[in-house]
Amino acid sequence: MNKTLPNFTTEDEERQFWSKSESTEYIDWIQSKNTILPNLKQTTTKTSLRLPEIMIDELKLLANKCDIPYLSLLKIFLAEKIEYELRSHLNS
Repeated sequence: MNKTLPNFTTEDEERQFWSKSESTEYIDWIQSKNTILPNLKQTTTKTSLRLPEIMIDELKLLANKCDIPYLSLLKIFLAEKIEYELRSHLNS
């Protein structure tokens, strides 16, 4: 039996509640469904990264073979490595 969620008057109140509560006590995640939010825009931040020229050249070569921009390929590689590392640390 799931607990009843309290009524929140502000987003800060809700945020504080969830920071101290276990969601599985309130939500039956087994019955959850995936939702597509087509108008949701991901926030991005510009960053500067110095890389060796050979690394950029090799990245461009790989990106050309995949027919995508090299910066997009770099983001894919970073996302994959971050996910791998997070899973490795969570499972240890």
